[in-house]
Amino acid sequence: MENVRIVAGMVLVGLGLFVYVVSVFGLFRFQYVLNRMHAAALGDTLGILFVLLGLILLTGWGFHALRMGLIIAFLWLASPVSSHLLAKAEFVTFKHIKSECEVVEK
Repeated sequence: MENVRIVAGMVLVGLGLFVYVVSVFGLFRFQYVLNRMHAAALGDTLGILFVLLGLILLTGWGFHALRMGLIIAFLWLASPVSSHLLAKAEFVTFKHIKSECEVVEK
């Protein structure tokens, strides 16, 4: 049973690193800042989930696992909020946004 836990933890850490690498390619591939930010935010949120879940499995259940779970909860709450605020700041300050992307005005 111990080997299954270790292999599952290593697979989750590897999957998280794969998500990070894919999001880095997204950062270089996209031209517009909002697209880049979207790729970075999704990669960051999903990647940190997989890496920390893998580390929780590798370290075992205890106080460290609880702290890593709290880190996951904080990052899953903070990352979307900060990404939304950055996107809103870009939308408000960029004068030629209609030439870069489709804008629906309220």
